Amino acid sequence: MTDAADREMLYDMVRRFATEQIAPHVTAWDEAGEFPRQLYRQAAELGLLGIGYPEQLGGTPSTYSLRAALWIALCRHGTSGGVLASLLSHNIGLPPVVALGSEALKKQVVPDVLAGKKIAALAITEPGGGSDVAALRTRARRDGDHYVIDGEKTFITSGVRADWLTVAVRTGEEKGASGVSLILVPGDSKGLSRNALHKMGWQCSDTAHLFFDGVRVPASHLLGAEGEGFRAIMHNFNGERFGIACGALGFAQACYDEALSWAQQRKTFGVTLNQHQVIRHKLVDMQQHIRSTEAWLNAVAARADAGDTGADWVGEVCVLKNHATQTMQFCADTAVQILGGMGFMRGTVSERIYREVKVLTIGGGTEEIMKELAARQWRI
Repeated sequence: MTDAADREMLYDMVRRFATEQIAPHVTAWDEAGEFPRQLYRQAAELGLLGIGYPEQLGGTPSTYSLRAALWIALCRHGTSGGVLASLLSHNIGLPPVVALGSEALKKQVVPDVLAGKKIAALAITEPGGGSDVAALRTRARRDGDHYVIDGEKTFITSGVRADWLTVAVRTGEEKGASGVSLILVPGDSKGLSRNALHKMGWQCSDTAHLFFDGVRVPASHLLGAEGEGFRAIMHNFNGERFGIACGALGFAQACYDEALSWAQQRKTFGVTLNQHQVIRHKLVDMQQHIRSTEAWLNAVAARADAGDTGADWVGEVCVLKNHATQTMQFCADTAVQILGGMGFMRGTVSERIYREVKVLTIGGGTEEIMKELAARQWRI
């Protein structure tokens, strides 16, 4: 089969899963503040959690184009950023384990996560700083064959339920980026406590403030060597930002789908909304944003699949994330306007996405940081 055929088949499978197993429940899950842990198993049974991971660890190697199909379909038809964030939190928690962990550690951790039996998360952000990773203060000191961790992390997706936490720490006396390391922390570690945070959106996704008070972790859980964490985190961000762009596109499409359906049925002054030029033009504007984002995303994915992931590509991913989230923001706002009063009601897709859009312009790096990183990559 061609990659295009594989992508279409995967998209259709994810569409059915999202339409049947996620979309009908997201409003209730938001009200409950969580979704059933069983959803991880259901996604894993279809192979969705393992896409992009080595076969020997229970995954399925994949192109960027195929991963994009997964994320876009899940967002467009599942229509919940909270589900996306927690269900796929392993995609930011596991890559450093796969890239830098020992063979024994990888075999211990990765297969269970890809099978939906365990949950993995990434813990970098701290109360005193967000995107400035080099300034983190959580410290890990070596004590025999263990590391002892003290500090805090906040805004951690899946932080409440995670069985494994990939934690950014400062080791040794090095300051700045050179002193940053990554350690894999078991979720049941003594001295680890977690507080759930309450948010404007992503209400069914658990988000945590983590406290590390003398948490002892085997030294074998260090990912790579001491001081290698910063580079690994920066590399990890590229995949996260690409995924955010894909998700933003899917959510923009979901807003368009709902707005178009409403406009074709709702009548004002004796005709349906889409028979008013002003509404038709709003829908065309949404398509303009969506199609430009889709074309750009496909081009970025094609470059990565061809092995072109150098500095220029990294800069492009940063700006693509901005463009895609701005598209999502425009489409959410326009859809709510077209829906009118219904757009302000809980239970509509556009209302939920409208509340969720801001977190994607912040998470994975703010718009401002994305522009600065692009400027550096492009030597502007």
